[in-house]
Amino acid sequence: MSETFLPELPQELWRAGKLELAHGVQQSLQVIRMATAGLGRYLAEVESRGVKDLYGYGRTANWFADVAGLSVGEARAVVNRAIALNPTRALDGTEVPAVAPATAAVAAEGLVGDERIDQILEILKKLPAETSVEDRASAEKILATLARDAGPRQLVDAEANLLAWLDPDGNEPKDPEPAQPRREITLERRKDGYWKLTGLLDDETGARTAAALEAYAQPRPVDEFGQADLRMKCERMGDAWVDILDLAIACPDQPGTSGYRTLLHVTIGLDALKSGLGTACLDFVGTMTAREARLAACDCLMLPVVMSAAGEPLDVGRLRRFVTPGQRRALNIRDGGCAFPGCHRRPKNCHAHHIHHWADGGPTDLRNLVLLCGFHHRLIHHGDWQVHMAADGLPEFIPPQYLDPLRKPRRNTLHHAHV
Repeated sequence: MSETFLPELPQELWRAGKLELAHGVQQSLQVIRMATAGLGRYLAEVESRGVKDLYGYGRTANWFADVAGLSVGEARAVVNRAIALNPTRALDGTEVPAVAPATAAVAAEGLVGDERIDQILEILKKLPAETSVEDRASAEKILATLARDAGPRQLVDAEANLLAWLDPDGNEPKDPEPAQPRREITLERRKDGYWKLTGLLDDETGARTAAALEAYAQPRPVDEFGQADLRMKCERMGDAWVDILDLAIACPDQPGTSGYRTLLHVTIGLDALKSGLGTACLDFVGTMTAREARLAACDCLMLPVVMSAAGEPLDVGRLRRFVTPGQRRALNIRDGGCAFPGCHRRPKNCHAHHIHHWADGGPTDLRNLVLLCGFHHRLIHHGDWQVHMAADGLPEFIPPQYLDPLRKPRRNTLHHAHV
């Protein structure tokens, strides 16, 4: 990548003429836009490789928000723009083409800024679904070429002309009256591994669902390190749904789980589970990677299944409980909730994490267990944070070097004043 530098400023800027000032502004603006385009290529590569495997975060926007000191909403806009302008790769390694490659080329030259890029992407979303690939590419090229010199008003006019050309009949009229609502839930697994949940609830059920989600979706208070909860409301509602599921699964009357958080069928050998390569199956989830199985197995019932080379079950072992109810009560008293620094989550929302993982020979005793909420449990398994037990028998957390070059151990002081 070629290096780009800002124009050198005169020592006495107030002496500069109007042409010199205008040239300086234009040149600086072009450099900033070119640097932003370069940043987008980096973010698209992080998205392609998987930010969970790289840094332990669930989404690229959340990781970029921490790195750049932005809100998640601000970071999401930058990441979405980067993914739209640059090709990425799917889970199977196939290339996913950019939505707006012509716009990306203009952006790389520093001739168009974020505002016009977003305007072009919004226009492309409005094109009819039946628009051919060739017509869509032609429309995007027209918009990208126009954006080199045009302002927002000209792009609005171009949008009207393109829609009149591609969709002369306009939108199909909607039904005058919606169908009577019913209780219905649809859960579909997408190709990228995520699940899409849609549904329709009657008034009473919807109100009860909203009340339950709102109770768990409150923003986390600012912690002792000054970190605020940067999640958007939709993200907080998604995390609240996970908390409610965890509570339901742990209920003694829950069918099929007998009050245990997870019933894990291990369909790979122990060596594969240690290396993180292979797949495992959770009754209520489906196929998952061995890395995810390691996380789930921290606080679960383990049911080993020996498979033949042809995939035929040869032996089903006896259930083994890894964290006993007595140990769980002791953990609740010692940690008081999630032990990660600054986390307010209570014990009922936490998992029992093995510091030295059981698959690697770690014992299931209090000196090797720590309570972690779902978010920080995943961060410890997949991120660069580390946890160990201090000499006084309490857990300490060591931050990544990019957050604290000295990697000074931290503790959660919110649950117990003496910690």
